[in-house]
Amino acid sequence: MNNPSKISVLLITYNEINHIAEVIKNVDFADEIIVVDSFSTDGTLEKLAKFKHVKTICRAFTNFTEQRNFAIKQANFNWILFIDADERIPLELKNEIFEVINSNKNVAAYMFKRLYFFKKKRIRFSGFQTDTTYRLFKNGKVKYIENKLVHEMPEINGESAILKNTMLHYCFDSTAHYKSKMEHYAKLKALELHKKGKKTSVFQLLFRPFYKFVVNYFFRLGILDGKEGFQICYLSAYGVYFRYKELERLNNI
Repeated sequence: MNNPSKISVLLITYNEINHIAEVIKNVDFADEIIVVDSFSTDGTLEKLAKFKHVKTICRAFTNFTEQRNFAIKQANFNWILFIDADERIPLELKNEIFEVINSNKNVAAYMFKRLYFFKKKRIRFSGFQTDTTYRLFKNGKVKYIENKLVHEMPEINGESAILKNTMLHYCFDSTAHYKSKMEHYAKLKALELHKKGKKTSVFQLLFRPFYKFVVNYFFRLGILDGKEGFQICYLSAYGVYFRYKELERLNNI
């Protein structure tokens, strides 16, 4: 890690055949690209094999936090850039990344703002308008908090800042894709709650999903995103319901 401006790009993947080639090309500015894949079965690994400059590691998936912490340990350079397969870095953001890592600022981590797309349509509201996520870190300054199994949160040793330019997030290709992701996240969140000894109640099963929908669709203006906004807000609420049904199942085992 002797060059302070070299970047290790890290991805964790599973069945990303629709995105993997494009995202690898999008981060071709990296000094190394490391993919930690959970034994994809859709051709993702075969596509990755065609990129000779990409290091692919197959590792069984337990949860997002564990997978990200494992990926961090593989990085060889001073800066780590995490990107998901369905995210893209526009030229303006790429230039800003290089600007900050060469600035000698005493900042250990940077957050990115994201623009969401659902079925190729830009989503401006529906709860996504204030979305930010940590994506750029100094190596050795970050570790993901181990008891957060989903919506993982990094523990930063140092100052953090937010970049001006935005990342693009083509998060869901279809309603079925969104539903499957909501169920996957809900299962991990339910397991996290189960480990903390939490219980399911009628309030959580009925009121929390309803509240989630009302807030995102009306107060966070999902209604202005058209039919896609309704679908997103409905499925986000469904994810909350599914979380507590899964928690109920775990508690009854």
